[in-house]
Amino acid sequence: MNMPAITALVDQWLAAYADADTARRTDAIRVAWHPQGRLVDPPMEARGHQAINDQAATLLAQFPGHRFERTTEVDAHHQFLRYGWRLLDAAGAVRLEGLDVAELDADGRLLGVVGFFGPLPSRW
Repeated sequence: MNMPAITALVDQWLAAYADADTARRTDAIRVAWHPQGRLVDPPMEARGHQAINDQAATLLAQFPGHRFERTTEVDAHHQFLRYGWRLLDAAGAVRLEGLDVAELDADGRLLGVVGFFGPLPSRW
């Protein structure tokens, strides 16, 4: 999989995760994710298309009208990725930001995404 395709996959996933249209979100998850993919964020964890979709619905209930935006380039090697993101409210204000580390399956779909919220803690 080439970098433009990987970047497009990440952007499609971030858009889908905050998509209030259930049918469109369901279709996007099926395209982007391996059927047994695993999404792990600090407060929740999901495995499989339906559970990932349910986790997105939970997020949308807490943050209605919000959207994700990628804040960095996608860094990739082998089947692993990392990228920064932020969650914006309807007015464009940042509500949350973080970093995802992801793994792709052999077909270039998301096999796993682990999210971290906030900046990295300082060592000092």
